[in-house]
Amino acid sequence: MSERTAGSTTGGRTAIVIGGGVGGLATAIALDRCGWQVEILERAAAFGEIGAGLSLWPNGVRALDELGLGDQVRERALTETEGGIRDVTGRWLSRTDVEELGRRYGPVVAVHRAHLLEILRQAVPAQALRTGTEVTAIEADGPHFEVRHSAGTSQGDLLVGADGIRSLVRRSLWPGHPAPRYAGYTAWRVIVDAGRRPASGGETWGRGERVGIVPLADGTTYLFGAANAPEGQRSPDGELAEMRRRFSGWHAPIPELLAAASEDAVMRHDIYALPPLRSFVRGTAALLGDAAHAMTPDMGQGANLALEDAVTLAATLSAHSAVESALVAYDRDRRARTQMIARRSRLIGTVAQWSRPPAAGVRDLVLRLSPSAAMLKALDPALTWTPPTLNPPPRPS
Repeated sequence: MSERTAGSTTGGRTAIVIGGGVGGLATAIALDRCGWQVEILERAAAFGEIGAGLSLWPNGVRALDELGLGDQVRERALTETEGGIRDVTGRWLSRTDVEELGRRYGPVVAVHRAHLLEILRQAVPAQALRTGTEVTAIEADGPHFEVRHSAGTSQGDLLVGADGIRSLVRRSLWPGHPAPRYAGYTAWRVIVDAGRRPASGGETWGRGERVGIVPLADGTTYLFGAANAPEGQRSPDGELAEMRRRFSGWHAPIPELLAAASEDAVMRHDIYALPPLRSFVRGTAALLGDAAHAMTPDMGQGANLALEDAVTLAATLSAHSAVESALVAYDRDRRARTQMIARRSRLIGTVAQWSRPPAAGVRDLVLRLSPSAAMLKALDPALTWTPPTLNPPPRPS
């Protein structure tokens, strides 16, 4: 006998959130603050250590502040003090004026993804998160939806698809939309404990290859690499060996970090992007994060935009009496912005991955000649976002 949960058993408004990553957890927190009862269905049985770091840009930090979590994240994060782009010899092609960026928009902070997820999970009501729950089907009944999963059946006033780039919600409710497309390059990610963290981070651009260095607050370093490659390839002698072959001849501290890395900590993923959707909503269902606008990681905005989505969705629902009209407003607000940033991110990735010497040489020259102010101005559309206010329901008198 199936277990029916949420919508049919409570008097308040109820939401089913599919996916317990950054976007799903943030959505649950935001909706809970606005008086919703939330159920999160997460496929993973437990949350292990996720071997990647991420940069939280000022727009993402503002979203966390609106959730009441900004200070907790800053306590476990490291403020980035230097950044930019180098060539493989270590010569700076472009340096970010971090002080001016912080003055204009707020600081950029780097955090271990696992630490961010831990902070978000602790802020979710304990009864809301159901791990080890596999969603098997989503059926529409007019504007409403029924979610079938390994623990039974759930219904609610709102369905949120926060289940990533291969979203079951999107495939179920937008069946004709094209699948994510391979961007033409693969990526390696690893957290390295080399005894001391580098003095600065940033990216290094080669010919069809890149490396990024992100120092973290616990003394470790997040190292990532990218390279043009056919889709679906794997290295026969291990991915760390592949990284060392490609990048050990690059400038310090890249060789030292690779020497200190361990094979079992390396993750490799091909990079995909989602073709633009015509709408993020259908009836009383909404997509957010990678389920709605998965993009290449070249602007570092994926998690930041998911946090924005979560706060915007909850605030918009609070401002409208009807869920469907709120979702129309959410779609109008979020789709144009996120798809604009996705286009910019893909363009940056394309240029960064240029492999032919003439084109890459021109690219490097343009970077060297471009003033820092122009680089900051290019970030303006992404970083100036201001969160809407989350309005908790009035307390009973």
